Amino acid sequence: MFSKQTLPIPYCILTSPDWKDYELLDSGNGWKLERFGQFQLIRPEAEAVWSPALPESKWSAAHARFVPSPEENGGHWQHHKPLPERWKMRYKKLSFYVQTSASRHVGVFPEQACQWDWISEQISAAGKPVKVLNLFGYTGLATLAAAQAGAQVTHVDASRKVLNWARENQTLSGLDSAPIRWILDDAVKFVQREARRGVKYEGLILDPPKFGRGPKGEVWEFFRLLPNLLDSCQQVLADQPLFVVLTAYAVKASALTLQYALQELIQHTDGDWTCGEVALQEKSVGRLLSMAIFARWSRFTTAPSRS
Repeated sequence: MFSKQTLPIPYCILTSPDWKDYELLDSGNGWKLERFGQFQLIRPEAEAVWSPALPESKWSAAHARFVPSPEENGGHWQHHKPLPERWKMRYKKLSFYVQTSASRHVGVFPEQACQWDWISEQISAAGKPVKVLNLFGYTGLATLAAAQAGAQVTHVDASRKVLNWARENQTLSGLDSAPIRWILDDAVKFVQREARRGVKYEGLILDPPKFGRGPKGEVWEFFRLLPNLLDSCQQVLADQPLFVVLTAYAVKASALTLQYALQELIQHTDGDWTCGEVALQEKSVGRLLSMAIFARWSRFTTAPSRS
């Protein structure tokens, strides 16, 4: 049973206004028009149930559009203008590659920049060496943000392709000497092995997909396996943890679901609890496009970095 001290729970909508290389130009009718560096892309977005604010002429100027197939994760890119195989982008001191591929994803989730900033703030405020575990780490931007702030980071992902991509981003960001372990593994199995080895982490970054497969065909299903993962994470969490952040995309859950799940993991009544949504703000008329839900805890009681 949760104590009364855990309530009320601050609920926030976080945005990432510090981008220079990215913009959400417009959205509507189930699509979003985005600028990644000098290139404009159109991608599906189920949350955009309203009408676009910009005229069709602005949308037709995009370099490419992702056309989904009837399958949930399938589809292809239609190229309308020349587009390089991949190109470089920056966020503050981070540099990374983006590219169109076999999915709608391009290597960066821009709405997560507010979380990268928050992670950096927690590590910098610790004033001591910090070990961070990043599960489902994708192309490594949260990992690199943590490493830039001075953490030793263990980055786990089930895809060799994105791990190689993350290593390239490490080089682009000038962090080749940073203490980062790149691990190709199933997240649950890796954490269970770390627990048996007695390894502890002060920071946890969890960004699990709705569905996925491990390198040996292990199946990940969010609602079925998240409790097992969090139970294992509790065993690798340091006695004096620094922070935990949990994000979820495309699942039928609320941020409160993640909040209560984290409360069972952390079991601390002190510190800063926050849950809510991460959103992109349109350049056109300023609407907020909700992208994911999150919950996070920090030992330091501070206001959210972006809201």
